[in-house]
Amino acid sequence: MHSFGYRANALLTFSLTILALMCAMASLSDNLNSPSPTASVKVLNINRFQKKSTGDDEVGITLDISADLQSLFTWNTKQVFVFLAAEYSTPKNILNQVSLWDGIIPAQDGAKFSIKTKNKYRFIDQGSNLRGRDFNLTLHWHVMPKTGKMFADKLVLPGFRLPESYR
Repeated sequence: MHSFGYRANALLTFSLTILALMCAMASLSDNLNSPSPTASVKVLNINRFQKKSTGDDEVGITLDISADLQSLFTWNTKQVFVFLAAEYSTPKNILNQVSLWDGIIPAQDGAKFSIKTKNKYRFIDQGSNLRGRDFNLTLHWHVMPKTGKMFADKLVLPGFRLPESYR
């Protein structure tokens, strides 16, 4: 009645349709999850605050970062990329963001952590705009799913201030 090729084509088409439908359902099921991550960051010490020979300000900070990001994980989560950024404004730019620390969390058991660390990346402002500057530390995260679209969010931790003079 039907050739082998026709039957194989029908089976393959049906299988791929079911697979695509399952992936779409998996992706949509992530919308039912309402994560509630928590975090706190403390500046333990300002190790150095200096003006470089180029005229730029440079800050070295020791941080205490504690976070519970376990609620971001579902059965569809492959990994979570997390980073801490210092955010401040200057007369020239409304928003300046400097990444201070980052990490990749591959599984839910590593999503609750507390670390004391120095800034992994240099905190430099192009100009001498950091003396006495108020800034926020913002914890950003990007959830990378096994299937579906990636989503990102953040938690702003305000109330930090740099010293008035260089050290």
